[in-house]
Amino acid sequence: MKQKRIMTIQDLSCFGKCSLTVAHPIMSAMGLEVCPIPTAVLSTHTAGFQNWTFRDLGEDLPRIAAHWKSAGLTFDGISTGYLGSEEMIGMVADYFKTFPEALKIVDPVFADNGKLYPAFDEVYAAGIAGLCGQADVIVPNLTEAAYMLGEAYVPSGYDEAYIHALLRRLTGLGCRVAVVTGVIYDPARQGAVAYDRASGEFFQYFRENIDVSFHGTGDVFTSALAGAVVLGKSMQDALRIAVDYTVESIKATMPDVKEHWYGVKFETCLPGLIRALQTE
Repeated sequence: MKQKRIMTIQDLSCFGKCSLTVAHPIMSAMGLEVCPIPTAVLSTHTAGFQNWTFRDLGEDLPRIAAHWKSAGLTFDGISTGYLGSEEMIGMVADYFKTFPEALKIVDPVFADNGKLYPAFDEVYAAGIAGLCGQADVIVPNLTEAAYMLGEAYVPSGYDEAYIHALLRRLTGLGCRVAVVTGVIYDPARQGAVAYDRASGEFFQYFRENIDVSFHGTGDVFTSALAGAVVLGKSMQDALRIAVDYTVESIKATMPDVKEHWYGVKFETCLPGLIRALQTE
């Protein structure tokens, strides 16, 4: 059987377990041929570290795309994460046009907990919304969904009808499937809900709500979800695989949370992820 091939476009934080240092090993363990495109190289991620280094690699992206196209390379999927600038959004949009055969999965990565990340503004949010309109699957959290739709952020007290309506509006951006993460109907449980505009179906999967925050868990979830859908799993199975893997990675880190505050021990849970792929 031909091995599926996915490119992943996001930054490389050399220490800290996020972005490419998460996406590459997770999707490789899932059996995909992973082709990483680093948009920038940082010494560490920016949450909790000081004096980190940063080198922008944006000028390399068009040359990589041109070379791959001239070499006749094709891809089954393109997964994007943190991009960092409006110029980078445009470059990724060009990748979508250059490799139209690929399934496109976009994690917006620009806001959380009701606030934009420090480097971003509403103009960037609008740019990411435009990129999401060109994707097949988008994976925003509730904050990102609100910003992209130009709506007020609703942190709690919502119900299923609200989330379903939100998902419908998100697919109105142009994507086929919208997935919203961090959904909590019951304080004891947290999960993700998806809507497929083509079929009109909703999907959801929930696990216990662990009241702790780790940097990079969104990258863990999106990497597992992207890998699953590119491998041909149904959206319901993809949600199950991604939520379970994220929760198990958090649980594996809890006994060592003070020492391992910078990210989750996703590596120790890879065997379970591989087993989950074999469970229908």
